[in-house]
Amino acid sequence: MVPQMRTIVSQDMNVLVFGELLLRLDTPEHERFVQAESLNVSFTGGEANVAVALSQWNVNTSIASCVPTSDIGDACVNHLRRYGVNTDPVIRSGERLGILFVETGAGQRGSSVIYDRQNTSFRELKAGDLDWNSVLSEKSWLHFTGTALVSPGGKELLLEGLNIANQLGIGISFDVSYRSKLWSVNEARTAFLEVMPFVNVLIGSEQDASVFFAIEETGDDALTALASKYDLKWTAFTTRQIDDLGVNFYSAKLFDRKSVHQSPVYPTASVDRIGTGDAFAAGLIYKIMKQSTAVDILSYATAAAVLKHSIPGDFALLKPQEIEALIDGHGIGKVRR
Repeated sequence: MVPQMRTIVSQDMNVLVFGELLLRLDTPEHERFVQAESLNVSFTGGEANVAVALSQWNVNTSIASCVPTSDIGDACVNHLRRYGVNTDPVIRSGERLGILFVETGAGQRGSSVIYDRQNTSFRELKAGDLDWNSVLSEKSWLHFTGTALVSPGGKELLLEGLNIANQLGIGISFDVSYRSKLWSVNEARTAFLEVMPFVNVLIGSEQDASVFFAIEETGDDALTALASKYDLKWTAFTTRQIDDLGVNFYSAKLFDRKSVHQSPVYPTASVDRIGTGDAFAAGLIYKIMKQSTAVDILSYATAAAVLKHSIPGDFALLKPQEIEALIDGHGIGKVRR
């Protein structure tokens, strides 16, 4: 039986994320891959995006990962340190950092992503490579996404951490974040089912519930059925629709074991939608740790995701005041003078 996570209060916000770090290479000015003559460089990773967002909100954040012992590895960890993320748990080994090539679309043309993530330092991780008791010491939360489970060794290493996190009563959140270019549905389903007994907070979609967790219900009933099946404390689904002009309509639902809560539907023009789901996850974690109401948790997470659409790159570099202003409907899109 999985222990319940302990009550977490605001002065005890200390989050560890576990996942792969990547070099992100973007074509400039919405150019196509075939026409670009240069690429813009940054660093990313689904879990890293969550850590950076939380760090902007004065949460102590750390990342456990693996990068090569090279100048590229140095550049990657230095980039995260720039935004206040503790990289002490990052292992230095191997020779390759995974690469994410991004062609940012515009209007009706969607963005395109190409991965180069085979034989990376992170994918060489195996059980026993992390001292989880040390890494999780004084932590109040552990977060990961589905992509952290792609390599068998990484999955086994994470399972060790999940066992110890549960013994310590640490909150655990899992963002399904399925990427079809990385692995098959069947491979992902098998891995997801192994980690679900440890999860307190699940972030996904109605489609995820059906495809990966055999939930036959739809709508609000899918949320409640999934929560009941895995004894989840919080269950969140995000929804995105895009009209003929490329305008995104973003919304979310949250089930708190009592009621299903629905966010407003936000129309938003997208500068860069990569990382919006991670901004949502960060907002959810942040407000849950602050013991906010379900309505406040959902409002903050959704608004953070919506505002992330306006920021190039993966990181939600947002102040809490900006997120609260969107929730309150004050100063939307206006120049601050």
